[in-house]
Amino acid sequence: MAKRIYIGTRKGLFAFERESEGKWTIVETAFLGDPVPMVLPDRRDDVLYAALDLGHFGSKLRRSRDSGKSWQEVAIPEYPSVEGDEADRAPALKLIWCLEAAGDDSPGSLWAGTAPGGLFRSDDRGETWQLNAPLWEQPDRAKWFGGGYDVPGIHSICVDPEDSKRVVVGVSCGGVWITENAGSSWRCSTTGMYAEYMPPERREDPAIQDPHRIVQCRSAKDTFWAQHHNGVFRSENGGASWQEIHAQPSSFGFAAAIHPDDPDTAWLVPLVKDEHRVPVAAAVVVARTRDGGRSFEVLRQGLPQEHAYDVVFRHGLDVDGTGDLLAMGSTTGSLWVSEDQGESWQTLSTHLPPIYVVRFGPG
Repeated sequence: MAKRIYIGTRKGLFAFERESEGKWTIVETAFLGDPVPMVLPDRRDDVLYAALDLGHFGSKLRRSRDSGKSWQEVAIPEYPSVEGDEADRAPALKLIWCLEAAGDDSPGSLWAGTAPGGLFRSDDRGETWQLNAPLWEQPDRAKWFGGGYDVPGIHSICVDPEDSKRVVVGVSCGGVWITENAGSSWRCSTTGMYAEYMPPERREDPAIQDPHRIVQCRSAKDTFWAQHHNGVFRSENGGASWQEIHAQPSSFGFAAAIHPDDPDTAWLVPLVKDEHRVPVAAAVVVARTRDGGRSFEVLRQGLPQEHAYDVVFRHGLDVDGTGDLLAMGSTTGSLWVSEDQGESWQTLSTHLPPIYVVRFGPG
């Protein structure tokens, strides 16, 4: 079982640790008052990374080698400069939206997904970053547009557990992009997805799809789940094609998690689509499937069932390496843990700042 849960919120980073008698307590805090949109506990070397969004002062990145007791500032991804008449329209980093380890065969190497839609790699634990030019220079990138933000953003990076050169990236709104050669070339792969928010003739355009979150099964690497703006989709062939899944009580939402060893078991957090974006019937539930999406169980025990308007963002749900322990954080600052695959939930807090990201990691 993972030792800690790291919680990135609108006003700081919090680390919860499980005591021997089963009680979870806060053991570390950092960056109080500052938004922390992303955190990465890197299990390869136990280094912890935290992205900050400091508004006027821009995005920052911090690194800790002692589980969050002390922090060092490291470099942030930077977009290419533009000169001449186009200088006023030069891209600039607005948000570090995703951080992932680049593979067990590349210790210290990281991927970062950003808004406005740049994918970066570091091979020195964040000391320097390089923009992935082949994806940035894709002609279809001109079709990308903002979903949750005014600009497109990369929020999901899935590194193949057996071949780190194969990476699947989710873009809002820009589709699903796949590389087989560590980013030297890319293809957009969204066959089966559709976009109701576009005119009929562009409904299946790959480069304007809006996957909210993409997750990959550790032991069945060809199985992916995608919580899309228009529903839930599943791929069993490495993202080559996608099949729509009709989840209950709703197929709309942001978060998704998949069991690390069972590709047929996944968890979603359903909401009312589209303008409302609140829990169905004002009751917080988790939808779980154990048969690849053919049926769903609606799990409620321990979650608020009356006048509850919690929204779980796309990084607000995580499952640990055992597949039994889940954590979920909401926009109202509620944090829940389940130790039985979602059957029942324990409330750890109802008064944290709004939660952006929840991740399990070592202490």
